[in-house]
Amino acid sequence: MKFNFSRFLITGGCGFIGSSLVRNLIKRNNISIINIDKMTYASNILAVEKTNHLYTHYKKDINDINFLRNIINDFNPDCLIHFAAESHVDRSIDNPSEFIETNIVGTYNLLNTTYAYWRELNKKNKDRFRFMHISTDEVYGDAYQLPSFDEESPFLPNSPYAASKASSDLLVRSWNKTYNFPSIITSASNNYGKWQFPEKLIPLTIKKALLGEKIPIYGDGSQIRNWLNVEDHIEGIINVLSKGKVGERYNLASSTELTNLEVVETICKTLDALAPSENGLKYSELITYVKDRPGHDKRYSLDITKIKNELDWLPKKSFKEGIYETVEWYLNNKDWLFNKTKEKYDGRRLGQLK
Repeated sequence: MKFNFSRFLITGGCGFIGSSLVRNLIKRNNISIINIDKMTYASNILAVEKTNHLYTHYKKDINDINFLRNIINDFNPDCLIHFAAESHVDRSIDNPSEFIETNIVGTYNLLNTTYAYWRELNKKNKDRFRFMHISTDEVYGDAYQLPSFDEESPFLPNSPYAASKASSDLLVRSWNKTYNFPSIITSASNNYGKWQFPEKLIPLTIKKALLGEKIPIYGDGSQIRNWLNVEDHIEGIINVLSKGKVGERYNLASSTELTNLEVVETICKTLDALAPSENGLKYSELITYVKDRPGHDKRYSLDITKIKNELDWLPKKSFKEGIYETVEWYLNNKDWLFNKTKEKYDGRRLGQLK
């Protein structure tokens, strides 16, 4: 899909979802990209190897206001896509202050600095500029025994992570309503795919299974999530950037809702087929039920009628196809999977109240 932008400033572009967008854009012609990523534990420089002279990464924090001001004014972006965020719920339970500092204060600093830049543009460039904020289905809270949430559903976040994202969403909305700042918000369901840091359910399950370790299932595993392939998510973001209306919010999700247990069992069956265990056991025999997470939402579910009808977007990849490709990718990149974990995360459980 073509779009009327050529100078992208991306925050969090070495993260799982942000790096997928960077890889997509690098393949296109005549697009300049600046990626601001402070390289936290979940960031990965390998996911966005520099293959284009128009791409530059800065290892900087979005709370470095002087740097932000200088780089925005020097680069003259025509759009800014904001991925940078702390995103793991368990970590937000243990240390909510990091989530408040990055997700709320960082978004405020980015908004304020970008608004000052935008205000000085000429009318043509003002009209073209977009600030896209990438958010999550978790801001809406628990959809258990409720209809899927649409864009008008109220925010009812139940974790420090979800609350921090809801707060940042409201800041972005307020800059549009108060200052007429050209922002758009997208909320996506659970993403999966290659290069995801192995603290999340799918890569963690793959890693644990391959190491012959117990695969933890929180509670009884009946929590329901909607699963969206990260490449479909990126196409949705590009669609919204190209055709979405300023000041609007768009939900992005697939039609696949599965319990956490069903997801883990699917991964185990896929591994049984692609990489049978040496001892002849089924990987599902490693599944172990552990104490549930505090405040664990039972179901997340998004209604995507708006983006389907207004922007003609639907995800293309089935979960069956996507999970097979994902498992296959991790099998082909086991060194990264194990070394990344060894360097940044020892696999122990987080987010338990003492």
